[in-house]
Amino acid sequence: MALEILLIILGFVLLIKGADLLVDGGSDIAKKFHIPEIVIGLTIVSIGTSMPEFVVSLTSALDGHSDMAIGNIVGSNIANLFLILGLCAIIRGLQFKRQTRVIENPITLIVTVLFMYLANNTFNGETNVITRPEGMILVTGSILFIIYNIIMSRRGESFDKADTMVTIKIEEKQDVVVIKSLIFIVLGIIGLKFGGDLIIDNSVALATKLGMTEKLISLTILAVATSLPELITSVTAARKGETDMAIGNILGSQIFNILLIIGVSAWITPITYSVTYNKDLILLICGTILLALFPYIGKRDEMTRANGIIFLIIFVGYMANLISTNI
Repeated sequence: MALEILLIILGFVLLIKGADLLVDGGSDIAKKFHIPEIVIGLTIVSIGTSMPEFVVSLTSALDGHSDMAIGNIVGSNIANLFLILGLCAIIRGLQFKRQTRVIENPITLIVTVLFMYLANNTFNGETNVITRPEGMILVTGSILFIIYNIIMSRRGESFDKADTMVTIKIEEKQDVVVIKSLIFIVLGIIGLKFGGDLIIDNSVALATKLGMTEKLISLTILAVATSLPELITSVTAARKGETDMAIGNILGSQIFNILLIIGVSAWITPITYSVTYNKDLILLICGTILLALFPYIGKRDEMTRANGIIFLIIFVGYMANLISTNI
């Protein structure tokens, strides 16, 4: 059992390092060929930080572990919403901009409800299966969301800070060596591939030895671990007072996890959906509605420390219930 745990940890190290190399290499090549920095931030950098969830879910789907493919995304979104936003709000009250209140919160809710509908809908005679056409619908949604971000980045003030962050990261390296960047990309992909394989194979083995279900493993260990990049980024942003960046990072991750990761995974291979995830999705939907209400109740346009404590208590209670009912 100790060996499986060590190999899972090694897998996460490879995932995180692989994602870093992929982002660095891709960003440098994009700079070399004068691709706009905002496009880099909204594609290579933002999607790169979601690579752990992407690799784990895709590998799980390809290996026939549908529970892990779905559970990793559902659990990661729950951790992002209740744990990470909760911690960020406790560190510093999170200010909501108008764009977030009236557009991005509703988009997050709509995407989550759409996912639940597609997962439970009967399509071409297949029930509780996210089919290839449904995967294409989700991927199309992710492309539209990227287009929306590009449009808003040219109009809205809320993206100014994110643009600055990307600019700093890119301008650190004046001389871009294409060969070196390509090597980084290749090493990053290799790290992601082997990291994902180590995590899935040893998580299944660990679950078997402990008598735990794949669902429990994916909603707890995998979900929290693959959310580490978002956790580090958002908490750091909150500590520095970049509260809109902390909120935007989580909402963007929520949306991309469903539209892009589940979409691509289902597009490549249909994913069987277990209806036992419905109660987890209902919790996620209720939490998203509550988040959307925070700017209008209590302290206006803010998620307060008290709100953050509520979210954190919900997350702890959720995890405790998961463990007590599945072990």
